[in-house]
Amino acid sequence: MYPTALTQLARANPFSAPLFTLQKVEQPQQNLHGGQRTRRLAAAATVDEDVSCEFGSSKYYALCGFGGILSCGITHTAVVPLDLVKCRLQVNPDKYKSIGNGFSVTVREDGVRGLAKGWAPTFIGYSMQGLCKFGFYEVFKIFYSDLLGEENTYLWRTSLYLAASASAEFFADIALAPMEAAKVRIQTQPGYANTLRECAPKMFAEEGLWAFYKGVVPLWMRQIPYTMMKFACFERTVEMLYKYVVPKPRSECSKPEQLVVTFVAGYIAGVFCAIVSHPADSVVSVLNKEKGSTAFQVLKRLGPKGVWKGLVARIIMIGTLTALQWFIYDSVKVYFRLPRPPPPEMPESLKKKLGLTD
Repeated sequence: MYPTALTQLARANPFSAPLFTLQKVEQPQQNLHGGQRTRRLAAAATVDEDVSCEFGSSKYYALCGFGGILSCGITHTAVVPLDLVKCRLQVNPDKYKSIGNGFSVTVREDGVRGLAKGWAPTFIGYSMQGLCKFGFYEVFKIFYSDLLGEENTYLWRTSLYLAASASAEFFADIALAPMEAAKVRIQTQPGYANTLRECAPKMFAEEGLWAFYKGVVPLWMRQIPYTMMKFACFERTVEMLYKYVVPKPRSECSKPEQLVVTFVAGYIAGVFCAIVSHPADSVVSVLNKEKGSTAFQVLKRLGPKGVWKGLVARIIMIGTLTALQWFIYDSVKVYFRLPRPPPPEMPESLKKKLGLTD
């Protein structure tokens, strides 16, 4: 039987939902040992490819986590200057009028080196976030897929992407929160601290451990919708690019050609990610700057217009960032010869139920 709760959730899915219903439910196939045979969304990953490990193995998860560390740590650190100006636009719009003005004011007051403020907590925090985000996404995607079974996995794959990415980001933000709090203090409070070594002890002395985790709920508000959009939009965009844009099947594309598709799909996903998560990002930036404020108080004070300050900078930053993250992550998979599943195809058993094949 198909689970009712999941069916209702998937029908409300904003991306897509099947327009047909199955009339007959067959018993799952049994293997030679009598156990139920399941097939994951990516079980047909790379049967004929030369891979270094089994799909879903401990080594696979570990290397996916390593790819997440590189993709998030490197990219977020590379855009620290833009992130710094974006944060200052959000917390002090009277002083920093625009992106260009923000850069010029920062260089005039702090010199060129001032644009690198907060690089250490950014690198550490987002490396840990990337480890959990990409590593746990692979774990939850396979876990939920096994729960659903082959046919439901295909039918409700977008809901699967959304659920797996939300689950992964919940843990990723707990890992990110302490360093994000320190980064914002360094970037938005002149004179407070110039390095992580100065900032962390000072924050702990003033507010205790709460100083590092008071922004975790706004982080969830910002990052969980962002990550759900990032993964679901990317997965479906890749699927559509190979179906409607790329003139040949993925199996006939070279590795560099596949990575180009990855980059394009990542950038498209990144633009939507920035828009979805920006209001919560504005709240996080202000909340980590001020003592004693709550997320609701900050949101009320910023108002409908205030939460969209710095959106252009964030679209540029997140679009580029997301594209590079997916490119680096996929490149790590290529380098270590990890299984890289093709876009999902309708299972043969489902085709027979729908009368699409003999």
